[in-house]
Amino acid sequence: MLGGGPPVHMMWSSMYSPDRPKVTRRVELRRILAFFRPYLAQETLVLVCILVGALLGLLPPLFTKWLIDDAIPAHDTHRLALNVGGMVATALVSGVIGVYQGYLNSVVGEGIMRDIRTSLVNHLHTMPLSFFTSTKTGEIMNRVSSDVDNVDNVVTGTLVSIVTNVFTMVTTVVTIFVLDWRLALLSLAIIPLMILPLSPVGRRMYNIRKKTREKRDEIESITQETLSISGITLIKSFVREAFERSRFYRVGTDLMGLEIRLAMVGRWFIAAITAMVVIGPAIVWFAGGWLAIQGELKVGTIVAFVAYLGRLYTPASALAGVQVQIVSAFAVFERIFEYLDMTPEGAERPNASVLQAVRGNVEFDDVHFSYTPERTALDGVSFRIAPGQMAAFVGPSGAGKTTITQLVPRFYDPQQGAVRVDGHDVRDVTLASLRENVGIVTQETYLFHDTIAANLRYARPDATDAEVIAAARAANIHEFVASLPDGYETIVGERGHKLSGGERQRLAIARVLLKNPRILILDEATSALDSANEAAIQAALVPLMEGRTSLVIAHRLSTILDADVIFVVEGGRIVEHGSHDELLARDGAYAQLYWKQFRDRAVEAIPS
Repeated sequence: MLGGGPPVHMMWSSMYSPDRPKVTRRVELRRILAFFRPYLAQETLVLVCILVGALLGLLPPLFTKWLIDDAIPAHDTHRLALNVGGMVATALVSGVIGVYQGYLNSVVGEGIMRDIRTSLVNHLHTMPLSFFTSTKTGEIMNRVSSDVDNVDNVVTGTLVSIVTNVFTMVTTVVTIFVLDWRLALLSLAIIPLMILPLSPVGRRMYNIRKKTREKRDEIESITQETLSISGITLIKSFVREAFERSRFYRVGTDLMGLEIRLAMVGRWFIAAITAMVVIGPAIVWFAGGWLAIQGELKVGTIVAFVAYLGRLYTPASALAGVQVQIVSAFAVFERIFEYLDMTPEGAERPNASVLQAVRGNVEFDDVHFSYTPERTALDGVSFRIAPGQMAAFVGPSGAGKTTITQLVPRFYDPQQGAVRVDGHDVRDVTLASLRENVGIVTQETYLFHDTIAANLRYARPDATDAEVIAAARAANIHEFVASLPDGYETIVGERGHKLSGGERQRLAIARVLLKNPRILILDEATSALDSANEAAIQAALVPLMEGRTSLVIAHRLSTILDADVIFVVEGGRIVEHGSHDELLARDGAYAQLYWKQFRDRAVEAIPS
């Protein structure tokens, strides 16, 4: 039965999931600190601000003590004004320092987020195609956006909060011992009660938070899939709005349940801490009041002492949850480092050379390649294409034609055998020098949401207007672009959907021609064009292919009749090769393909 199973894209993802390292250890602190190192100066200033702020915070209770115990009983207006003025000045200076500290926090937090996001995106650019074909786009976006955004909470929230609370508590403890050591000991006796239940609460919160992030990945993936142009078109065409609404609601409900559990973890613990913040001062009032009645303590000292308790218990209650905060912070970095630790595409060898003065000789030597152990794509493929030749690859879908062309620019590496360009194993040369000499036009054209000129100059940013127009003329797209109100400054829309399929394909061809590579790969490059446009493109490509090595994949055999050599691919093997006339004369696999297409077109041409 076909019904009742998981969505097809979910099954495919699970079958071909990339080899990722499973996180079995905590993230090393030194790796996290490496991101903080460039901002050492700002971090030092933050610590200075925190220390000064903590010391200034000690003054208002002292001013209150001096008011109650000295100025007011002595009816000393001058001392009264000095103490009140001290309170006001302390508040103003603390405010200015707080603003400056906030600015420094933002500089450090935003800078670290930028650096991490840049490192993450740069690393993702080095990942092999297999990673992107088997990882949901939403999951990738969630790591780059939401996870990195949470780093800001760690930097400007958690770490600064910990340091501030520690400084505040230390300075407060010293001060209250100076005021009265008996009340100080009584106040500190309550703090251990705030810390004892911490460990189990932290563990539960960490586990739930990890599940929450996984569920957010799923929501992000669904959103990316269903709200893209292609996704929404598919939904509408199959009338699946109700199904997608139900699916999104179900996942959203799961996330809601996790968030509620996260919010409720340790609620009784938090309630107990809140109660201690009130009970502690009450006990001090009782003990201090008793000492005052005995004549051993002044009222102003008690008032100041109770004021300091707020600076003691509030940071203590915050630090009681510091383990939870640190564990949550490490969970964020775990997810980020999980991506940064993934193995990139075939790494360059230490002694990789730069491919220079490329002539375009392409050779496959007994190449074996499999996407998975169970799926053999190429089985002992060997051939040679001379510089400047046009080589066509034909055969049924899934035979391995596209795989062959993807091994040339090293999108994948063979498990056995070698792919050579001008006699150099492509694994022995730098990726940049190899790919700069290879131009690719695929069946599925991708254009950025930008102007036509910007999309064309993506191939060569320094191209002049004349060069851009020349490439467009060669691809038979210039007249169309010139007829648009904004010409080459026309915005093409998301993935180029403001243009027709043929227009997008011709722009893609113009973009590759502007790159001017020595090796051309055309994977069904004219499949989206009608007969008239296809003929125009073929005519334009003939002189442009001269002097270049061209690997052309085509289902329409009429487009490759003039190829210097045609390779017939079946089941991952080259079963025939030769010119069009030679292969027809052999009456083998190519001839069968050709005559089948000829008959099919003849049938289509008969009026109904």
